Amino acid sequence: MMFEGEPEAWLGIDLGTQSVRALLVTADGTVLGAGTAPLTNHRDGVRHEQDPGEWWEAVCVASCSALAGQRSSPVRIGGLAVCGTSGTVLLTDLEGRPLTRGLMYDDGRAVAEAARVGMQTSWALPKALWLLDTNGPGRVTHQPDVITAKLTGGTVPTDSSHALKTGYDAEHEVWPPQLAHLGEVLPEVVRPGARLGEVCRAAAEATGIPAGTPVVAGMTDGCAAQIASGALRYGAWNSVLGTTLVLKGASARPVRDDAGVVYNHRAPDGSWLPGGASSVGAGALPVGADPAELDREAAAYEPSGVLTYPLASSGGERFPFLAPEATAFTLGKPVSEADGWAAVLQGVAFTERLCLDYLHHLGAPIDGPLTFTGGAARSAYWNQLRADILGRPARVPEQIEPALGMAVLAAYGTGAGASLVDAADRMVRIRTVLEPRASHTARFTEPYARLVDELETRGWLPTPLATHTRTRLNQDTIDS
Repeated sequence: MMFEGEPEAWLGIDLGTQSVRALLVTADGTVLGAGTAPLTNHRDGVRHEQDPGEWWEAVCVASCSALAGQRSSPVRIGGLAVCGTSGTVLLTDLEGRPLTRGLMYDDGRAVAEAARVGMQTSWALPKALWLLDTNGPGRVTHQPDVITAKLTGGTVPTDSSHALKTGYDAEHEVWPPQLAHLGEVLPEVVRPGARLGEVCRAAAEATGIPAGTPVVAGMTDGCAAQIASGALRYGAWNSVLGTTLVLKGASARPVRDDAGVVYNHRAPDGSWLPGGASSVGAGALPVGADPAELDREAAAYEPSGVLTYPLASSGGERFPFLAPEATAFTLGKPVSEADGWAAVLQGVAFTERLCLDYLHHLGAPIDGPLTFTGGAARSAYWNQLRADILGRPARVPEQIEPALGMAVLAAYGTGAGASLVDAADRMVRIRTVLEPRASHTARFTEPYARLVDELETRGWLPTPLATHTRTRLNQDTIDS
């Protein structure tokens, strides 16, 4: 039982690839409770599925764990929001009950459907069409909608962030005319932060979340991570480095990109969150190595004696250029394990810099603060190396969980912040601010230029972007 005057907190739930994570967070960013529960992935070649029933079971476990400490010192839960993996879809009946497994964000079976609609195979619309063709009638549903339906006890609208890769026109806030033939197969859509309903009694008993708690429309996990980073003012960017690299920023207008590698989510206030996802990342590092020890040894190789383009998978590159045929490569032979390790760390940072060069080429605002999040942000050495290679300061928050972003969104959606920026300013805590070291930045000018040349020579990097990158690099050299 809650009483007037008790402290207030918000619950964020993140449906990840490997687990569900729940965080209970106060208005000043204090984490009062955290819970996690594993998920099972079913992979078969290009196919990647999860059981929607397991999503709900994991949410129940994670939520109960996050709220366990509140029995002795209760707080009032002001609301909750849920994020999921971008592009994960399934079919449900009209009551919201799953009819199929969830086709995950990287499921690649819908090749013919992707060609038909002119989208990447991993996007949600091709997979939704494959499901409809294969299974017959059903309602297209995004991963978090399964959970919000269970929480509220009935079907609810989806949010425009998760609907983006299903073909939703976020600029005009409608399903486009070319999808009109799907009719009621497509869900109703609302902006992130809109109130969807309240936690019903049955869900309260299963999750430990008090009945009547407001449920707020969420965003994709990438947007959730951006909110958790606090990178929401125009020109600010969040660089999420995990298995792969994702950059997401804030802009007053959509960032137009004819190549289609940058896409734009609509923020709750109607502004824009542009971004793109590269295939380079920590997934290219050797398995079984000792990261802490190799980080220490890598400092002796700045720059490395070899040049590496560290794609983490065999699926080509998606950002800052689109090249399905691209493959990882190393020019030269490392003299030691540490030299090879250093080459991968530097190669990721070079690609990160190229991403920012491409965003500048498109006219995106990039002069705001840069924040590092993702699992790789736990490496202090790599963080400083990235700041040095980028030649700009970077911030590292205390908490890097997407679930925090959903707690912030829930606070905003229930009126606890005048704006999402205001809520994030109060709830996101910055742990470290990294300053680039000019002498170190200068060391990496030549290898970065060589990587740009090599990518262009291989026909992957368009010449206009390569030229723009060299112009910026020459200007930076003159200014220094």
